[in-house]
Amino acid sequence: MIDEGITINVLNLGILSNDSVNTLLRNVLLSFAQFERDMIVQRTQEGKAVARATDPNFREGRPPKFDTEQLDHAMALLEDHSYAQVVKLTGISKSTLIRERKRRQA
Repeated sequence: MIDEGITINVLNLGILSNDSVNTLLRNVLLSFAQFERDMIVQRTQEGKAVARATDPNFREGRPPKFDTEQLDHAMALLEDHSYAQVVKLTGISKSTLIRERKRRQA
């Protein structure tokens, strides 16, 4: 990294050069950063395992924005209205309506 002409300016230490002390410091800092990243991944995996064990309905990812009642209402409106009209009436995006329609037809 430093061999390629990149300079690292640490606020308390100044500019890191390519001598042995700075190389050691850089390696220690990078090792701690990697360790912290590994710990975050491990804690996340453990949390997911606990959630799966305690909640049979556990789903990863973002929770759905609209419930089934809202989607049922929007699908009923689509029988008599265009996508643009249903979007304006319900606030549900056109892509969500198309995805839900395909999911229900399958």
